[in-house]
Amino acid sequence: MAAAIQRGGGGRRAMEDNDAKLVFETSKGVEPITTFDEMGIKDDLLRGIYHHGFEKPSAIQQRAILPIISGRDVIAQAQSGTGKTSMIALAVCQIVDTKSSEVQALILSPTRELATQTEQVIRAVGDYINIQAHACVGGKSVGEDIRKLEHGVHVVSGTPGRVCDMIKRTLRTRSIKVLILDESDEMLSRGFKDQIYDVYRYLPPELQVVLISATLPNEILEITGKFMTDPVRILVKRDELTLEGIKQFFVAVEKEEWKFDTLCDLYDTLTITQAVIFCNTKRKVDWLTAKMRDANFTVSSMHGDMPQKERDAIMEEFRKGQTRVLITTDVWARGLDVQQVSLVINYDLPNNRELYIHRIGRSGRFGRKGVAINFVKTDDIKILRDIEQYYSTQIDEMPMNVADLI
Repeated sequence: MAAAIQRGGGGRRAMEDNDAKLVFETSKGVEPITTFDEMGIKDDLLRGIYHHGFEKPSAIQQRAILPIISGRDVIAQAQSGTGKTSMIALAVCQIVDTKSSEVQALILSPTRELATQTEQVIRAVGDYINIQAHACVGGKSVGEDIRKLEHGVHVVSGTPGRVCDMIKRTLRTRSIKVLILDESDEMLSRGFKDQIYDVYRYLPPELQVVLISATLPNEILEITGKFMTDPVRILVKRDELTLEGIKQFFVAVEKEEWKFDTLCDLYDTLTITQAVIFCNTKRKVDWLTAKMRDANFTVSSMHGDMPQKERDAIMEEFRKGQTRVLITTDVWARGLDVQQVSLVINYDLPNNRELYIHRIGRSGRFGRKGVAINFVKTDDIKILRDIEQYYSTQIDEMPMNVADLI
């Protein structure tokens, strides 16, 4: 995993350039700390940070790490690609006492892939402090979870359903100091809200809670009132939220059947680097994958119904660049770190406008340039306009020379 983290190194300079353009609506008294050395981080953790290619904290890290490691409740809003996962890893490694073998930090994520990636980053940056982390996710062996937890881990990163299950079995919660909800807009939306509350009920009363997400709609902020005390807010303004450096286009396709031909026409452009194609349903992913392969195009695909082992293998191939085009549902849209992706195609516009930034945030991570192309049917125009208005952005018709922009 170390290599995958280090790959971000080249993009970090671009990330720093972009930091100047972000406007934070933060609580009074939150000052940016511009170097890791000034954060009071353990020496061996600093070694891990520098060893893995992190030179300078990103904008959100400069503001959020200190309040988190000081024990404050924190609501941190930052775009995809601003270093949120490494921020979680640093904070957790600093908070945990590795002399104890109890679970002290619990991180919940909406997808198995994000939970697993978070665990990998924690183990990578915490290499020199001997941090023990484990990913508790559905689709993996319950027996393995039980064995790991009984052996003793400091940090659990998982999905709400499996974590809930493990709390009822062998996950002891008495020493948990901090609960981190990553991608909290998704987590607290309808599907995961009940499970989050179930987990929360088992945690000690003196609990620190941290919420991190790219978007924080009002209904989410209302929910935070229920289990956060005087949180430090670190927020970016809504109209700053479309990712800097990402060119957004649409292609008008009168009807659904025309999308496939349009995609085939674009295929040569797709494989210049790597591309992710989003569909709204698992069935559509399977259909489009089969149709592309029938037409002799090389593509891979992933969605939530696939066995975990298969999903892991597909992710690994894509991360290594062995596959160039990945067709997927929104299971992939949250927080996954594949540096080379510079093109995203929304074969279907997302059902939920808040997912749009998660999808296109996949391209141009850490301020790298990227292109997003939206296939828009006649009856989708209203949705496109709604997205433009929501993010205060402009989505232009795709030019003929789109390949030159990637």
